[in-house]
Amino acid sequence: MNEKELFFKEFNDGLHKIGRITLVLAVAMLIAVPFVIGTLTGFSPDLGGFIKGFANVGLIYIPVAIVEFLVYTPMLGVGGSYLSFITGNVTNMKIPCVMNSADIAGTTSGTPEHEIISTISVATSAVTTTLVIVAGVILLVPLQPILQTPELLPAFNNVVPALFGALGLKYFAKSPQIAVIPLVLMSALCIFVPSMISQTSILLIPSGGLALLIGFVLFKKGKI
Repeated sequence: MNEKELFFKEFNDGLHKIGRITLVLAVAMLIAVPFVIGTLTGFSPDLGGFIKGFANVGLIYIPVAIVEFLVYTPMLGVGGSYLSFITGNVTNMKIPCVMNSADIAGTTSGTPEHEIISTISVATSAVTTTLVIVAGVILLVPLQPILQTPELLPAFNNVVPALFGALGLKYFAKSPQIAVIPLVLMSALCIFVPSMISQTSILLIPSGGLALLIGFVLFKKGKI
């Protein structure tokens, strides 16, 4: 193992140690919030209702969380993954930031350079998001009349589609033979079943699986 590989291993080992500790603490704090509030106010949450509600939500989001972890981790890298899954906004903020940063820096997933670029870009995104939220809370009341004008309201409903439309086009153009079939099928599904538009996390499973299958077949045939 050369010096570069040794440094990369030590770098990732340190990230794993810090990431695991912070993830455990974050999950414990999130779960503890309703119980702490209940203890302080004297109105503790009903444990049976909590378990029932968690089960109803978990049936949907646990499989989605597993799929998102498997799909996003190779793009985010070790440090980027821990930071992203703790701070949130993975799909609409962290992934576009990492992908754009990797394109600018010319890094490839799985390399030490990509790990560093990914960690820096996710950390920068998290800090920027926090600062924007703080500014938004402070300016919410003064800007409320402007933000609620009929001319601006439609824009807020299309921020995420516009972001991923612009970002996705670049990657669709790179591998159209992989992207076209999942794109057409998912678009047709959302057109004919409009309720699926709000289920993008669930649609990620079949569309991502189909893209992987197409890529695997094309790779075996030597076309990519």
